[in-house]
Amino acid sequence: MQSFRTEIENPVVEKDILELERKIRLFKEGKVDEERFRSLRLARGVYGQRQLGVQMIRIKLPYGRVTSEQLHRIANVSDEYSRGRLHITTRQDIQIHHVSLDRTPELWAQLEKDDITLREACGNAVRNVTASETAGIDVNEPFDVTPYAHATFEFFLRNPICQEMGRKFKISFSATEEDTALSFMHDLGFIAAVKKVNDTWVRGFKVMLAGGLGSQPRQADVMYEFLEEDLLLPTIEGVLRVFDRYGERSKRAKARLKFLLKEIKVAGFLALVEKERKALRYQTYLVDVSRFEEEVSFETEQAPILQIQDEKAFQKWRNSNVIPQKQEGLFAIGIKVKLGDFYTDKARILADLIRKYAANELRFTLRQNILIRHVREAFLPVFYQELSKLGFTELGYNSTADITACPGTDTCNLGIASSTGIAAELERIIQKEYPQYVNNKNLTIKISGCMNACGQHNMAHIGFQGMSIKVGALLAPALQVLIGGGSLGNGAGRFSDKLVKIPSKRGPEALRILLDDFSTNKKESDSFLNYYDTKGKGYFYEILKHLSDTTTLTSDDFIDWGHDENYVKAIGVGECAGVVIDLVATLLFESEEKLENAQQAYNDRLWSDSIYHSYTAILNTAKAILTSEGAKTNTQAIIVTNFQELFTATGKIVLSESFSKLVYQINQNRPSEAFAKKYLAEAKEFYQIVDAYRKAVVEN
Repeated sequence: MQSFRTEIENPVVEKDILELERKIRLFKEGKVDEERFRSLRLARGVYGQRQLGVQMIRIKLPYGRVTSEQLHRIANVSDEYSRGRLHITTRQDIQIHHVSLDRTPELWAQLEKDDITLREACGNAVRNVTASETAGIDVNEPFDVTPYAHATFEFFLRNPICQEMGRKFKISFSATEEDTALSFMHDLGFIAAVKKVNDTWVRGFKVMLAGGLGSQPRQADVMYEFLEEDLLLPTIEGVLRVFDRYGERSKRAKARLKFLLKEIKVAGFLALVEKERKALRYQTYLVDVSRFEEEVSFETEQAPILQIQDEKAFQKWRNSNVIPQKQEGLFAIGIKVKLGDFYTDKARILADLIRKYAANELRFTLRQNILIRHVREAFLPVFYQELSKLGFTELGYNSTADITACPGTDTCNLGIASSTGIAAELERIIQKEYPQYVNNKNLTIKISGCMNACGQHNMAHIGFQGMSIKVGALLAPALQVLIGGGSLGNGAGRFSDKLVKIPSKRGPEALRILLDDFSTNKKESDSFLNYYDTKGKGYFYEILKHLSDTTTLTSDDFIDWGHDENYVKAIGVGECAGVVIDLVATLLFESEEKLENAQQAYNDRLWSDSIYHSYTAILNTAKAILTSEGAKTNTQAIIVTNFQELFTATGKIVLSESFSKLVYQINQNRPSEAFAKKYLAEAKEFYQIVDAYRKAVVEN
């Protein structure tokens, strides 16, 4: 593999990219084991896809915001390193597929020229910080959450406290009590709120804790009814420190924050967060909102004169897809992007449009769409005309006909059945047979290719989950039908009930039955959820259960949507495993790297970062030697306990103080220069002691 050198001005970013290139080389040489390499590349947005030998690249775009220049850059990168297709995710990221692993450092370097990162877009870190796409323009918002979402992104990017957690961590910011950023299903969800204190209105947030989807969805708990704005970042840091220390690490299925909360409850968790307060970098942190409050500017002042050919169609589009902003005279334009997929030729034209005629900003949305912001009323006809040429004026933005779906078996390793194929068919049916739902904003349909719920199927009014059914010696693609989920606002939500598993080709008929039954039998004032609650789960099972009969399957039922051959259930293959290496030696090598990071942070006078790097170096070193004994290392807390019992209590390794006392200095001291220096010295000494012990054992 040929090396390259970046032209990135930021030395931290440049070092990061070159480190990825170095680790790719070491992995291919068999000097880094597959599991550790996977962790490193995922933290840099490089995700193995279903097809052997290529990667999916996830581009991290905080709250989905991009400028014209950034969109051009993303399009150029997709053309150069991929196939020209862009996929919008339900976390406001962009994904590109079929990228060679060897070219990922170069790709990343190109993106960084326009301040776009891959860092921590995947992996066991803080994922993309999402927010309501209408934040800053919503007529009902108490204030703009955008600067707070941005500050959260910046504060925790490359932050040592959240680089190697047991599992991923998701944060969202909702602009209003409508909770369009879905706080109830996030590890931390924030809803903008204001409170009057001594005749002054104070900004803050309702805070939701430890929600999640997946195979075991959980409604988030209320952590705080009102948290002042200057406590936002310190609170997030405290939560992350606790999750890092006590979260499960070995059993992946139990490693999310929701399982830790289930075990120790909210009160126990808050007590642990409080214990971390002294160690925090900041006790309070007031986010600078000034640059987000600057008045928008426009490149073009005078709207071109043009004649709308079909005024009726224009008005329909305006009523369906155009949103008045809180800024007088400005509007936002919603673009319905089918399944979140669009191509670079359209992306470039769109980029030019927002720079020339809007305020050079759009946001990718949580429902895999695009929202153009800051459009003057006189320019709406221009956008209608130009977007029509791109096929971007289809009605139904954020409607029932706007179905959310993950990539499923198209590219994902975990996909069981096609989600995009069935989604396209259901959208076609709604457009053709149920036009009354094209502008219905009160009923959502979501589809996932497996139980991990990337398509959010288990929080939809009507959801479908990809599965398989065995019929004799054959397998048929199937769908689990779920009903009754949804966001209720202000941090509340509900999860769907599983009803029945049906062959996938019967998904359209299931949708027809549900929509026809609702239209025929509902009361005028009934919402879909009210109707579902009134009728009950049993009623809906009865009207759908005949679809689960597998005795009448035809040959077509054994072919999944979008395919022409019989279905085969297959979990995609990851990267080549390379050669078997010494895992303990690898862990100790990583401890050396963490000590180097601690020293560099200390040299840069980043006391808090240095302390946390020293802390992780100590734990990683202890984990290495515990691994050699086959001892449990499920959580950082268990590492401390087991090392104490197996090594220091038995006298195998002699320290000047107990191991737990050495480790837990981290939350008993403020992040000062003196403590950072002392802790780093102790971490280095501990590494030398353990390394010497292991060498003695190996030699004997």
